[in-house]
Amino acid sequence: MSESPLILRSDYRPPAWRIPRIGLVFELDAERTQVEAELWLEPERSRRGEPLELDGEGLELEWLELDGRRLGPGDYRYDGHRLHIEGPRQACVLRSRVAIAPSANTALEGLYTSGALLLTQCEAEGFRRITFFIDRPDVLSVYAVELRAERARYPVLLANGNPAGSGELEHGRHYARWQDPHPKPCYLFAIAAGRMERVSAPFITAEGHNVEVNVWAEPGFAPRCEYALGATLRAMRWDEQRFGRCYDLDVFNIVAAQDFTMGAMENKGLNIFNARYILADQDSATDADFEAVESVIGHEYFHNWSGNRVTVRDWFQLSLKEGFTVFRDQEFTADLRSRAVKRIEDVRMLRMRQFPEDSGALAHPVRPDSYREINNFYTATVYEKGAEVVRMLHTLLGEASFRRGCDLYFARWDGQAASVDAFLDAMREASGRDLLQFERWYAQSGTPEVQIEARYDAQARRCTLDIRQHSAPTPDQAGKQPLHIPLAYALYGADDAPIAAVPSGDAAARAGLIELTAERHTLVFDGIDTAPLPSFLQGLSAPVRLRFDYSPAELARLARIERDPLCRWDALQQLAQAALLDASAAHAHALSEALGLLLADESVDPSFVALCWQLPEFEVLVNARPQVDIDGLIGTRRALRLKLAHDHAALLGRRYDALAAQSPDALDAASSAARRLKNACLHYLGLVEGDGARAFAQFERAGTLTDRLAALTVLIHGGAAQAEAALDTFQRRVGEDLLLNDKWIAAVATRPQSGALDEVLDLLSSPHWHPRNPNRVRALLGSFARSNPAAFHRADGAGYALLFDQLPKIDALNPQVAARLIGSLEAWQRFDAGRRGLIESGLRGLAAQALSRDCGEMLERLLA
Repeated sequence: MSESPLILRSDYRPPAWRIPRIGLVFELDAERTQVEAELWLEPERSRRGEPLELDGEGLELEWLELDGRRLGPGDYRYDGHRLHIEGPRQACVLRSRVAIAPSANTALEGLYTSGALLLTQCEAEGFRRITFFIDRPDVLSVYAVELRAERARYPVLLANGNPAGSGELEHGRHYARWQDPHPKPCYLFAIAAGRMERVSAPFITAEGHNVEVNVWAEPGFAPRCEYALGATLRAMRWDEQRFGRCYDLDVFNIVAAQDFTMGAMENKGLNIFNARYILADQDSATDADFEAVESVIGHEYFHNWSGNRVTVRDWFQLSLKEGFTVFRDQEFTADLRSRAVKRIEDVRMLRMRQFPEDSGALAHPVRPDSYREINNFYTATVYEKGAEVVRMLHTLLGEASFRRGCDLYFARWDGQAASVDAFLDAMREASGRDLLQFERWYAQSGTPEVQIEARYDAQARRCTLDIRQHSAPTPDQAGKQPLHIPLAYALYGADDAPIAAVPSGDAAARAGLIELTAERHTLVFDGIDTAPLPSFLQGLSAPVRLRFDYSPAELARLARIERDPLCRWDALQQLAQAALLDASAAHAHALSEALGLLLADESVDPSFVALCWQLPEFEVLVNARPQVDIDGLIGTRRALRLKLAHDHAALLGRRYDALAAQSPDALDAASSAARRLKNACLHYLGLVEGDGARAFAQFERAGTLTDRLAALTVLIHGGAAQAEAALDTFQRRVGEDLLLNDKWIAAVATRPQSGALDEVLDLLSSPHWHPRNPNRVRALLGSFARSNPAAFHRADGAGYALLFDQLPKIDALNPQVAARLIGSLEAWQRFDAGRRGLIESGLRGLAAQALSRDCGEMLERLLA
């Protein structure tokens, strides 16, 4: 196992050399591409006299030329990773030509092939696999690019910026030139070449600039890009209206890639996307897919300002662009769809992915202090928790001051590389608020706990709150300090109406919001006629755990009267968690009654009802206890689902029938919401209607992939007699489509029985297994490891053995994908001794092998 050096944030120094301009000429070919680079270099004044060192990973060096002089072997050193040139001490021009092999690049970093396309992925450190450069985000350059290729194989040639000419060359070749007027770091460089078709639309910015918007895909897939095109136009207009940010180039190109490690990449003017977030029509995408396409399109487009025009100084500041932009894309979806449902979905993801990360071996601050492999820090903490930190700023400062802070930040740092401190300074200046303590959210790992005790004095008509915050030690940090926590609250009276009251005490407070800054606060509400029912963390005003001793009856009452949708949903989650983890019959009974009342109320948004009927995810439950009985939890969860299904079978059937009649094939919000609740009902009905007839009937008549896939999943997971016939029909219908095959493969891999492991093994030895394709790896191995506890966590260790057997093979192809699979074991020390022993043995066996730096760091942290 190779180990890379520890990189410390405290060691940051400006680069010794700047590269204000770069020219690139590509002779494109899948097997062998030649890259000529011309770098205009300037020494940094504070580091003048230091040698010129450039990154270059595995490049075949053909020649080097410095200020017109061809360099010989004695003029430089190149070890396959770094190029060292001792001579230059002043501004100079370095030219080079290297050769690379895109078709052999299975790591999908740098220039690689996806089918017949040539594509790039340069974040975080992929540009060094293309040519020699100072591959760090604070080296910003203006790029001029010329792409040359055989026209028959690569008729479309795209790069960053604006088109600057094209023409014919000899022997059936052609060229295209691109110029990007905006300085950018090399991680934002991109090209895309091959046979592609597009859908296009014009866009006129609020500043009157004409833009051509194009979404590209391989031949035959362009019709499935129409929704992505519309989502792009919506994102562009929203960013103008909400944040005052206009687009700044003549064209905006988006390319769909079947082979892509991440979700998408915000390369300046040329976004490259995982095809699953572009290709979407009614027959190939579910309602959730459509929302994901819109969200990811928005996220990458919003990076044009929060990441591109203002980029990051170093990779420790990653959340400056990612957390901020996640907040922006969450607001985009909330403004266009249901704000309540969007917030609940975001909190579910936070608790399912980030809270476990924050409390286990992989804990790290939003802005880490050190790393070995930066690819391992594209995490839920950087993204989702980073977004929650920005949301807390929005809550504390208010919309007007927050917007002024954003405007100041963009204006001050446009065209530069910034830090988290620069963002906070802009917010501080715009609002006049002291944010010194708030900065700890970026520096301190772990999920804080807020414990609240309430006392009511009837004679004094007074309600007193004792509030304490505590952050437990994490593997990376032993000592913790109090955080600045915005605690949104409501009090409900005997008439179920909110009580208008602001507390007095030792914490700053205003209507609906208390600002916690110390380890302990005492606050008093006077003039309260009856003991109130309090509600805390309205809208999840801070990413913390709440400890408040609600009775089952109080939680059920909150689920009925709460005005805040997030807290209403959370009351039901708390009932379910107590029923599952404490085997509390009282909580299970209260949950069943509350869910029945909610399901019967046809005035409530069906999407919200469907979310409320989802039990807490397995990861959330595991993370709620220091030690967990895996088998007991799986059994208890199955039993509670059966109880709810039996308790409300008749009501579930009536709602299903009514919703089936009113959820046609349209993509509007109302139809999507109806489908969501209808399929939630189908899921529970499948547990009590053993014949599978209802699900099979829906499968046969379904007019949308949402309904078809929901029915197929119910049949497969329930072991219905019709499951094989439905699966065979689905497979014939989707043919060779990679994304649609991922759908049924994930359904098979998550069948909640221990025998599903055999089906996963069969798929691994079938023609359906494409280990080079990250989406297929996630659909099969990722779904199995993260979403099938019954099979993955088998007591005999067979599920773990399967993963340990596959990881070295995946790592040899794509280390980033392999490292993320290892992350599925982050909670292993919470398991029983038998499972812990099996997992530890497997992890140590992996650690003894020659794996990548990505996997090596993950194993080191899990075994620490």
